[in-house]
Amino acid sequence: MGIFITFEGPEGSGKSTQCRLLAEHLQSLGRPVWLTREPGGTEISQQVRHILMDLKNKSMYPATEFLLFSAARAQLVREVIRPHLDKGEIVICDRYRDSSLAYQGYGHGLPLDTIRAVSAFATDALAPDLTLLLDIDPERGIQRKQAHNAEWNRMDDYALAYHRRVRQGFLALAAAEPGRWRVLNADKPVEELQEEVRAVVMEAVRD
Repeated sequence: MGIFITFEGPEGSGKSTQCRLLAEHLQSLGRPVWLTREPGGTEISQQVRHILMDLKNKSMYPATEFLLFSAARAQLVREVIRPHLDKGEIVICDRYRDSSLAYQGYGHGLPLDTIRAVSAFATDALAPDLTLLLDIDPERGIQRKQAHNAEWNRMDDYALAYHRRVRQGFLALAAAEPGRWRVLNADKPVEELQEEVRAVVMEAVRD
């Protein structure tokens, strides 16, 4: 069985960049690595991603949003994540089911117990071995994203108060399960943050 590593964090925390740099580093060490993201990672999940992120779909209800994320996640786990873990590879995923607890649970106010139950079904109860929370003030994260002319999607477009609830949700999840989570300050240069990410991951990989 391989090692399953997930990255979480508010918008603009730099997760995608840190995931890519980590994957490249591990590959340079000769480690078998598979990098993926959600929603996405498969043809079917990517189609669901388009629906979720399209600014035209602002009328989407929180329950619909959560179920669509879960559908994309179910496909990704069965088609990509589980098979690569079974091969003994390190799987790095940019977001996973903790994002639903933070965004649809703490952000939208959907029942956390319901999210946990549906997520367990969608993922066949597959939990990460290690989760890195790249923490940043939501206002700062959104400013960073806008400054880099990054894709602006429906999730980004929620009010700042919503993004603040999401951040607090991530911090609460990390505090409740310290054995799995590592919280890193993401408001720093990319290279400096990557050094911290590598230190955390290499300790887990050695174990």
